[in-house]
Amino acid sequence: MSNSPDLQGQLIALIRAFGLHRPDQTPCGQPVTVAEAHALMELSNGQSLSQNELSTRLSLEKSTVSRLVKILERREWLQRNRSEADRRVMQLALTKNGQQVAEQLATARREKFDRILSAIPNGQQTVVLNSLKILVEAIHKSE
Repeated sequence: MSNSPDLQGQLIALIRAFGLHRPDQTPCGQPVTVAEAHALMELSNGQSLSQNELSTRLSLEKSTVSRLVKILERREWLQRNRSEADRRVMQLALTKNGQQVAEQLATARREKFDRILSAIPNGQQTVVLNSLKILVEAIHKSE
């Protein structure tokens, strides 16, 4: 018998418990979408990325990332600059405000994950982390 219904049920429960089904805020309770938070996270190290690079890192369609970039730009969290190496390419970088928001998100994310990890019994933390790694690998293999 297939364990597919069990996997589906547990993943749905995880998505709901973590709050990923709420489109208007991160699981950490921050008032930005999950996609916006991930884009900010990718750009927060100070290195600029092209829109194509951001699309690849986020595993999102180019058109989705284009809309996302426009939203972040309107919020004055992101700026576009022409690449020095190839003037046809626009490089994306966080503004000072964008960097501050990214830092707030990183703090909220770290605190949330610290609380979750501390709620897992000590002997099970490594098991949970390894299981999540295996699950992510299986998801990538099945695509």
